[in-house]
Amino acid sequence: MPRTAPSRLPGLDGIRAVAVLLVVVYHLFPALPAGFLGVDVFFVISGFLITTLLMREHEEHGRIRLLEFWRRRARRLLPAIGVVVLVSASLAWTIGGDVLVGLGSQLAGAATFAYNWVAVAAGSSYFGGLDSSAPELLRNLWSLAVEEQFYLLWPLLLPLVLRLRRGRVIVAVALAAASALTAVLLVGADPTRVYYGTDTHAFGLLLGVALAFVRPAARERGVPAALGGLAVAAIVALAFVTPGRGAETFPVLLLAASVLTVAAIAAAVRPGSWLGRVLDVAPLRWVGERSFGIYLWHWPLVVLLTVATTRTSPDVAVPLEVAAATLVLTLLAAEVSYRFVEQPVRRLGFRASVRAIGRAFRGGPVRRLAATAAVAAGALVVAGTTAAVADSPSVASSEAVVENGAAALSAGSHRSDHATLPGAALRSDDALLLPECPSANLTDDGGLCTAPDGRPAPPAPARVAGARVTAVGDSVMLASAGGLIDRMPGAQIDAKVSRSMSAGVDIVDGLAARGQLRDYVVVGLGTNGPIDPADLARLKKDVGPTRTLVLVTAHAPRDWIPGVNDELRTFADRAPGVTLADWSKAISGHEDLLAGDGIHPGSAGGKRYADAVGDAIDEVENSRAQLEYRVELAQWAVGDTFHRAR
Repeated sequence: MPRTAPSRLPGLDGIRAVAVLLVVVYHLFPALPAGFLGVDVFFVISGFLITTLLMREHEEHGRIRLLEFWRRRARRLLPAIGVVVLVSASLAWTIGGDVLVGLGSQLAGAATFAYNWVAVAAGSSYFGGLDSSAPELLRNLWSLAVEEQFYLLWPLLLPLVLRLRRGRVIVAVALAAASALTAVLLVGADPTRVYYGTDTHAFGLLLGVALAFVRPAARERGVPAALGGLAVAAIVALAFVTPGRGAETFPVLLLAASVLTVAAIAAAVRPGSWLGRVLDVAPLRWVGERSFGIYLWHWPLVVLLTVATTRTSPDVAVPLEVAAATLVLTLLAAEVSYRFVEQPVRRLGFRASVRAIGRAFRGGPVRRLAATAAVAAGALVVAGTTAAVADSPSVASSEAVVENGAAALSAGSHRSDHATLPGAALRSDDALLLPECPSANLTDDGGLCTAPDGRPAPPAPARVAGARVTAVGDSVMLASAGGLIDRMPGAQIDAKVSRSMSAGVDIVDGLAARGQLRDYVVVGLGTNGPIDPADLARLKKDVGPTRTLVLVTAHAPRDWIPGVNDELRTFADRAPGVTLADWSKAISGHEDLLAGDGIHPGSAGGKRYADAVGDAIDEVENSRAQLEYRVELAQWAVGDTFHRAR
């Protein structure tokens, strides 16, 4: 005969601690590539615990008191969330820039318990990486939105399920299976939609519901403690798995973590289980009790510290010192929140908490000072949040400079300027800029400087016309399009966001096949991933022996950039007819000319990019002119010597 479940379930705080540590390590340190599955552990715990509490209330009162349940949830969630949101937004305002992008919609999502759907509608990506244009300050609220939607809907549906004498577990498992199957059907190139979606990520919550229907805490027999301990270890092991972006991870990996969590909970809460006692050791219990605050604080803090110190998003990289500082501040903030915000409101309620502050103003000096400081701090963060929303830019700085470059490229395609300085080969419709002879001993004869004795004159410095240049690149080149057009009017530029080297090679292949490559072929790729030496060989083959391939080095806070630049330099050194435009060197020390992502140049940075490319091309052209001059000079010297000998 099942016994009544105890009021406090052993082991749950320890499992919460494991879950939050997986998520925090995933975000702060590059040690757990799948640590995000800690959220699924939370989902199973929530589904199990909430259903257990609701069933207990239904058994005691014959019904579920919805308003009382929602009031308890509000006391548990809203104070901590409100403090985190207001403090984080105010701190973001002091930093400014890209960290404020989209803050208004993020706050709206937090306030309406719909953050996950707001993020999906805005095209946000949980997995950030290359396509992240701005850091998302409140991203971690997506999972709380899923849980809050569950808290709103499940108490309404549970009484219907409880009418079933049998089959409750089957119903819950069937719903979980339907959620997982929906995820399989909808997963795409970016799994954010299925990861954020309540419909596609409810399987963990529903498996927790199924476990609650089994009532493991009221059964003497059940999942052995040893098996539960292995399940906890397996959850941690899964966090070390390198995730994919398809159904093998979304939902299969997450579903596996959820099933293991079910086993761990069932084993831990069983009466007399040693696993529950082990998971209730003081350190794990301390972390578990504060896991909500730790989860809330760690992401905004790592965003703020990373942006403030590196000007980039934590999606790119989190320096070790920033990660360590974030961890310390997270634990401190979670403890303060737990002791002075969460517990008092949870114990007293909202109204009584407000009355307690009012009584403090009538108390002694210390209590009055504390109450005044609390009210002043509250007013300050509300004002800071208001200012942050008001100052929020519509797009990230990187998006803005890329859009400006695209506009310049579009405008530049309608104009053509083929003026070419002396020393450059001309097209038939190019205008010739005649040189001024540098010495009184030279005469200008038809635009050519010639000495009286027929000695060839040194070539004038050349600046190659854009009509002789083909450029293929990524968003960095696109952002620099205005500078390229100013430096080389008429250049043929094909640049696109997120373009890889392999995609660029295909474009050059097509241009070569159609006979549309010009004398100088500039390739500015490498920002978006490592490059294959075979792709460089293909580029050289397409360009051929009569043209020059100009490879542009990359500059970005990405771990593969040094390897990319080494490949480019090595290839340029070894292959004839290949030269290097060193954008990385040109922008180093001038990162203030880049957008907030540390990658895309603004107007002044775009000019430096164009000068790096243009100078590299002009150097090749002038080197050839000098070589031709020396050959001509040698030929003249031989002829002059022969003439004098006669």
